[in-house]
Amino acid sequence: MGGTIRSTRRTWRVAAAVVAAWAAAAVSPGPAGAAPAGPADVSQAATTRYVALGDSFTAGPLIPNQLADPLGCLRSNRDYPHRVAARLSPAAFRDVSCSGADTGDMTAPQNVTPGPNPPQLDALDASTSLVTIGIGGNDIGFSGIIESCVTLVPWNTPCRDTYTAGGTDELSRRIAETGPKVATTLAAIRARSPQATLVVVGYPTIVPDSGIGCWPAVPIGWGDVSYLRAKHRELNAMLAGQAAAAGASYVDTYTPSIGRDACASSSRRWVEPLVPATLAAPFHPNARGMQGMADAVVARLGVAVAG
Repeated sequence: MGGTIRSTRRTWRVAAAVVAAWAAAAVSPGPAGAAPAGPADVSQAATTRYVALGDSFTAGPLIPNQLADPLGCLRSNRDYPHRVAARLSPAAFRDVSCSGADTGDMTAPQNVTPGPNPPQLDALDASTSLVTIGIGGNDIGFSGIIESCVTLVPWNTPCRDTYTAGGTDELSRRIAETGPKVATTLAAIRARSPQATLVVVGYPTIVPDSGIGCWPAVPIGWGDVSYLRAKHRELNAMLAGQAAAAGASYVDTYTPSIGRDACASSSRRWVEPLVPATLAAPFHPNARGMQGMADAVVARLGVAVAG
């Protein structure tokens, strides 16, 4: 029995390490109760010069087909930027998102293997007319959060215990400290592409929007599910606030993904559980999720979504 537990623990630890290597962009829902803003203005989609920036929730690790520019970014040609581009038919399109990216990788090279990935903001210039960006999760340390929250005992709360020890919520602190970094990134985008429509894309659900989750498929303790759900909403609320402060649009991908989290059936979910049933990274959007996120983006841009 002890050997089995140790083996299972090793399996989950390896899975968490793989998630870290793929470097998820934070499990993050959209701000609860936020009023939807009006559509962004992309009235001349055919002449749009579109650049997509972001982390693994943008890039789509392991979703076929993976692109080689560089391969270490684990970027799919079926990620949501590619699907948005297919709807807009832009005159020019560049997707420079990269798994593992944080706000620092917007202005500095990202060391991936093989790589590096150039600073993502280098893809921008004065002619860029649309920019989407999904960032912030890795700034709060998603890989470490996964490792801390995975548990063999569903009634334990190692995640909440770790991050609220001493009476201070460490994840809330990290989210607050990431806000100015996101603000600086959005300002840098404005400086390089002053005429561009700027769209900040939030994170879809990972754990269910209500209830205690689905341990062991998602091996997070029952009590920790509600804690993580609150932190996910907090992260997305911060992103929405920073978008508003920068005069950018915010795309809520949390609301349309409710009921399509990692605990949903394989025929419905947007995000894969610890052991994916389709080609996608654990706790990341699958191809269906990328389509759903793309639909949310094009709807926010005021472009009709194909039925």
